[in-house]
Amino acid sequence: MGQQTDLKEAAEAAEELPDPHDIVGKDEEVPLREVFDDTFVSENTDFETFDELVAASPSDASSADDLGRVGDGEWDEFVAESTIYDDEKEFVFAARDHWVGEKLGLN
Repeated sequence: MGQQTDLKEAAEAAEELPDPHDIVGKDEEVPLREVFDDTFVSENTDFETFDELVAASPSDASSADDLGRVGDGEWDEFVAESTIYDDEKEFVFAARDHWVGEKLGLN
């Protein structure tokens, strides 16, 4: 099992948090490379960047832009083998928590 994060506890300990609307707009999409930034990837996987991770997957994907080419079962197994997480879901939620923590200044 991968590392656990506790954003609620960190947020409660913070003296001041930014307005969420200053971080990301209501319908704004956050780029994958921003959520899976180099710090998160290098600390939690065998790779330095998300593009390197995707390119090493068992598919013809060569970067994060090609992630849709990786089959769900293949990606789940690859994540379990190449990261500290047990599966894709755990990996995605950890990256999300890392991104939120960065944006709120909690990391």
